[in-house]
Amino acid sequence: MNYIVLTYSLYLILSIGLTIWVARTLSQNGRIFLVDCFHQNEPLADSVNHLLVVGFYLINLGFVSRFLKLGIAVDTPQEVFEALSGKMGVVLLVLGAMHFFNLLVFTKLRRRSVVRMSEPVPYP
Repeated sequence: MNYIVLTYSLYLILSIGLTIWVARTLSQNGRIFLVDCFHQNEPLADSVNHLLVVGFYLINLGFVSRFLKLGIAVDTPQEVFEALSGKMGVVLLVLGAMHFFNLLVFTKLRRRSVVRMSEPVPYP
């Protein structure tokens, strides 16, 4: 097996495995946050959580696939590790950015719903 195929194989295995692990972790640990955002409506929170996981997989796996091509020659084991670390670094940054974007959106959603709940209801 040549080094470029080895690099691609390792990149796909690590990227897909990392994407699955992050999606599961965010889904399990983010559920309580979503339940709170949706005022204890657990079916709605679970549904949104599932949709977020599907979207997360689609975006990240699409990015991983699109970002596969190296564009450089890989002729030694050292170059395999260097190319792989560069690729994985970008994947990690994208996963982290997506996580913080989701947190930002749901924090704003939660803040908005808390403000609505705390406003006095006008008495007719």
